[in-house]
Amino acid sequence: MQLGRKFGSGLVFLALAAAAHAEDWPEWRGKGRAGVWTETGILEKFPDSGLKVRWRTPVRTGFAGPAVAAGRVYVTDFSPVRNTKGIERVQCLDEKTGAVLWTRDWESDYIGLMQTYAVGPRATPTVDGDRVFVVGAKGALLCLDARTGQVLWQKDYVRDYRTDVPTWGMTGAPIVDGERVIALVGGRPDALVIAFDKKSGKELWRALPSEEGEPGYCQMILTGRRQLIVWQPRAVVALEPSTGKVLWQEPFKIQAGLTVATPVESGGRLLVSSFYNGSLMLDLAGGKRLWKGSSDSEIKTDGLHSLISTPAIDGEYIYGICSYGQFRCLNARTGERVWETLEVTREKARWSTGFIVRQGDRYFINNDHGELIIARLSPRGYQEISRTKLIEPTSNPGNRRELGAVHWSHPAYANRHIVARNDREILSAALGE
Repeated sequence: MQLGRKFGSGLVFLALAAAAHAEDWPEWRGKGRAGVWTETGILEKFPDSGLKVRWRTPVRTGFAGPAVAAGRVYVTDFSPVRNTKGIERVQCLDEKTGAVLWTRDWESDYIGLMQTYAVGPRATPTVDGDRVFVVGAKGALLCLDARTGQVLWQKDYVRDYRTDVPTWGMTGAPIVDGERVIALVGGRPDALVIAFDKKSGKELWRALPSEEGEPGYCQMILTGRRQLIVWQPRAVVALEPSTGKVLWQEPFKIQAGLTVATPVESGGRLLVSSFYNGSLMLDLAGGKRLWKGSSDSEIKTDGLHSLISTPAIDGEYIYGICSYGQFRCLNARTGERVWETLEVTREKARWSTGFIVRQGDRYFINNDHGELIIARLSPRGYQEISRTKLIEPTSNPGNRRELGAVHWSHPAYANRHIVARNDREILSAALGE
């Protein structure tokens, strides 16, 4: 009997230890928006037969990646009805089975959006405890009960704040800070960014003028220095998250408003990288410019000109995908190029890309051919460990590409699985040992 009690307590301990290593993916680029996956027990290489898919569930069009939290998956999509009008929707799925638990939809008119790249929502849902926040391509912001899908409160950026929706739609996923949820609204007057009470939807503060141009497409981040980083097409700005007060700002004019790649914080520094205007490294203490690439060309690039892919900083080196699919390593202190390869994308084409996530001492990268790669990156070069098919590319690339379609949705890495979507389905595949 005594032995039985010890054995039972041991099982409980092992169960708790296993649970402690499990990890959700509750927002864009995972917890803290850092693009880092800290789970253990992950396979060293992919099976020769490919990934084991535990479920597939139909979805409609959209670029927004999924969020995973508390045993549920949240994903948004769009279904055209007539001309530019249609229905945007968020679905809540059971994480283990893919069964649809609830849906919430709303009407949306995509008039004014470039149809090639703006078909469907593109902001990953943000899950915070019992609430989930979703944003549609035309600026519908909904706060929903995460368990039931009930609308707790909602905003319409165009109607409520006179937002001029940019060409490729609203992309900023709301970011939660304590009792606040902060959104990239692009409203007027002086409402580029607005903080709401996350429970009631009451406006708490607004910051930065948007009258001078479009809001851009960047995801905001919160740094370890308690700075809210907003990279808009005219400057990189740090705000005090509790008040919206400007702490510092550094001018950086971005062509076509393409602030797309997420800012990256590392070692007291902040990196931003754009398709035309290259990369800029700042000191987070006061926004001092440490270095900037000299090229404003998408073709004659010197350092790193990212578009869709967010770079990674590992120690004193930067790894990222440039304007035509070149995977590059830069010296983080100077911005100088160390090496480049086309092995990740395998196609030198405009906007060829992939999403980079760090896991321990290696990286998981899903390219826009729908492949998933495990690699090690160092200043010595790119070392590929394993590659497999993840999902079928289905999105219109807008230019001539080898496969005629691309996969431009960031997957979620959660509980030893990868959850990925295209314009037809969302799937969950095992990555555990």
